[in-house]
Formats: sequence, C-alpha cells, structure tokens
Amino acid sequence: VEVIGDGQVVTSVKALNKTTNEEIDIPATGFFVAIGHKPNTDIFKDFLELDQTGYIKNIPGTSKTNVAGVFVGGDAADHVYRQAVTAAGTGCMAALDAERYLASMD
Repeated sequence: VEVIGDGQVVTSVKALNKTTNEEIDIPATGFFVAIGHKPNTDIFKDFLELDQTGYIKNIPGTSKTNVAGVFVGGDAADHVYRQAVTAAGTGCMAALDAERYLASMD
C-alpha cells in the first residue's frame, strides 16, 4: 500500500492482507518491488514452446528454442533466478548462439 520513511530512509512498509483486507505496518529498512512472476511472453505462444507459466523453453545448456534461429535469454527463460546478472549472462549466450547460427548458414 505504501512505503513509509522520512524521504531519505525507509522505516516500514504498509501492506494489505488481501484475504482479510487488514492493513499492517511491517518494519523495514528497504524493499524490493516485484512486478510479477509471469513473463510477458504471450506474443510468442503461437510460435515458441512455453512452459505452463509462460517461460520460453530452451534446449538445456543452450539458448536455443524449438525454432531454428530463435534464441532466448534473461527473464523470459529463467524461472529460477530472474535476476539482472543472470539475464545478462543468458543474453550473452543467446548472442553467441545467434552468431554461430548465422555463421553456419551458407
């Protein structure tokens, strides 16, 4: 509901219990904003294999998808860590796989 502080430091977070509609104050010195656990991949569902949550499936150990020449990286593929460092690493993997794919074409 609200992040509470003095404009410089967080002191608590006001949260809403969606079952009871009770608001509670949780003491805190910081917070992370979660934007959801379902990736925004619906536009690919007619073309790429997605898991039940919507993450794009890759061939294990690669960034390859079920479509030749289409690679996946970052939060669209990573349902375990979902973090910026992992996204950067798998993005690099996808770039290298794409480069190798293009180099193999005649």
